[in-house]
Amino acid sequence: MKVMVMMVMVMMEMMMMMMMMMEMMMMMVMVVVMMMMMMEMMMMMMMMMMVVVMMMMMMVMEMMMVMMMMMMVMMMMMVMMVMMMVMMMMMMMMVMMMVMVMVMMVMMMMEMMMVMVMMMMVMMMMMMMMMVMMVMMMVMMMMMMMMMMMMMMMMLTIWVQNVPALLGGVSCVFEDLSETSGDVQAKGEKRVVQLSLRSTETGLQFISTDFLFYNCSVLDS
Repeated sequence: MKVMVMMVMVMMEMMMMMMMMMEMMMMMVMVVVMMMMMMEMMMMMMMMMMVVVMMMMMMVMEMMMVMMMMMMVMMMMMVMMVMMMVMMMMMMMMVMMMVMVMVMMVMMMMEMMMVMVMMMMVMMMMMMMMMVMMVMMMVMMMMMMMMMMMMMMMMLTIWVQNVPALLGGVSCVFEDLSETSGDVQAKGEKRVVQLSLRSTETGLQFISTDFLFYNCSVLDS
């Protein structure tokens, strides 16, 4: 009975150890995943910032161009006025200015469209990256699982080999009422059978080693 109880306890302890190991592994996986997520976020942020900066730069360029055009028109107007050309010329200048402004407007529109397209492209790229990352994560998870299994197998074998060392040997006491072999006829003889677990090629085996103790009341259970 005692042996049975001890065995159950050993099994339970092994189970507990396995559970704890699983938990630890899961925690590690979680940490790795979190780290990867953070990296992804950083990359995305960087990309967005780049696009925005590019947009800004282009806008500024556009503005500068508009200013230049305006200044040129003004200069022309001034020259015209100075030369005291006819009103018709002035009118023509006005028309030209209008046309220029219109062209500028169109260019601005084009600019906006380009920016939009760029944004869309960036978004697409991000989506692609996300997909790739997801696949990579899946593969990594699988690999981690495999590694976990292998490690657990290794640990288990090592642990099983050291069970007797951990428990200090499962020993139970039997009364030996039969006559002892040999010349010695001792009274109140006890036999201690030490059952120890050993892992062999075939699996777990019980190896019992018999010791004879004479007049040993301490081992009474």
